[in-house]
Amino acid sequence: LEEVSRVLEQGQKHRHVGCTNMNEHSSRSHMVLTVTVKSTPLRPDCPSTFGKMHLIDLAGSERIGRSGAEGDRLKEAQSINKSLSALGDCVQS
Repeated sequence: LEEVSRVLEQGQKHRHVGCTNMNEHSSRSHMVLTVTVKSTPLRPDCPSTFGKMHLIDLAGSERIGRSGAEGDRLKEAQSINKSLSALGDCVQS
């Protein structure tokens, strides 16, 4: 758990947020955390087991007209919306 906390803290330092008319602390980036767990058997004749969990925090989509985004914020909002649309296309297929 200490390693997971350390990685989350590192990710938090690289997280981008910005202010828009819709959200004072709007997330401007996506984050993916993959946790891989390996169990160690108590008996040597038992196999090890593995598990993997993906935790995903997506930047929220915004209605560009309502957000008041301009300049770099507008480019970010367009990029975020495009990436979320592409993700939706992947899930739909």
